[in-house]
Amino acid sequence: MATRGKKYQEASKLIDRARAYSPEEAIELAKEAVYANFDETVELHLKMGVNPRSADQQVRGVVLLPHGLGKKTRVLVFAQGEAIKLAEEAGADYAGADDLIKQIEDGWLEFDVSVATPDMMPKVAKLGRILGRRGLMPNPKSGTVVQPQDLPRVVDEARKGRAEFRLDRTAIIHLPIGKASFDKDKLLENLAAAVEAIVRAKPSGAKGQYIRSASLSTSMGPGFKLDISSLLATASALTR
Repeated sequence: MATRGKKYQEASKLIDRARAYSPEEAIELAKEAVYANFDETVELHLKMGVNPRSADQQVRGVVLLPHGLGKKTRVLVFAQGEAIKLAEEAGADYAGADDLIKQIEDGWLEFDVSVATPDMMPKVAKLGRILGRRGLMPNPKSGTVVQPQDLPRVVDEARKGRAEFRLDRTAIIHLPIGKASFDKDKLLENLAAAVEAIVRAKPSGAKGQYIRSASLSTSMGPGFKLDISSLLATASALTR
């Protein structure tokens, strides 16, 4: 295993391995541990008590972070006819049909979120291998396959800070909740919204402890273990 850099090792000295932190403490320490020369993303990592191989234990959904992600989100909409105009008026960066599909097949991927109307999905389906592995494929379960009349809402949400979460093959959810430059209260409110959304997405097949462990880190920094009880209490209190 490669040795961590000196800056990372220095930041790690802030961690008390014998304890779990409240969300407020973890956010403060994560911000203090920032050392990169760019605005690092603050990330939430949750180890879930579900089986990712079981169909009735999948955890997936979206959350609208109250303070956004701190970056411009480039939105692409697969649509045709009047739906293209609706998407463009809503603020989509790109909207179209066959032309966009051809560009993507040729290697173009300069967007962060893709949305599609149902009538476009038979055509978009052939992009599954390209978009699926990058988490960019429109999907009804994540609310990115919508009727034309819903395009303004979905595009607006995506631009404001709509974040998708999904269980990976190791039963972990990784989710950005903002930038290190955000003040503590904004990060705390984004964190609460994310946890509350994940709790609401609890699948019918989940048994026992739903969230087994949690940590908070920045893109380059060490992870700070979160106290689960405190995390759930904070999420409940701030999202009422």
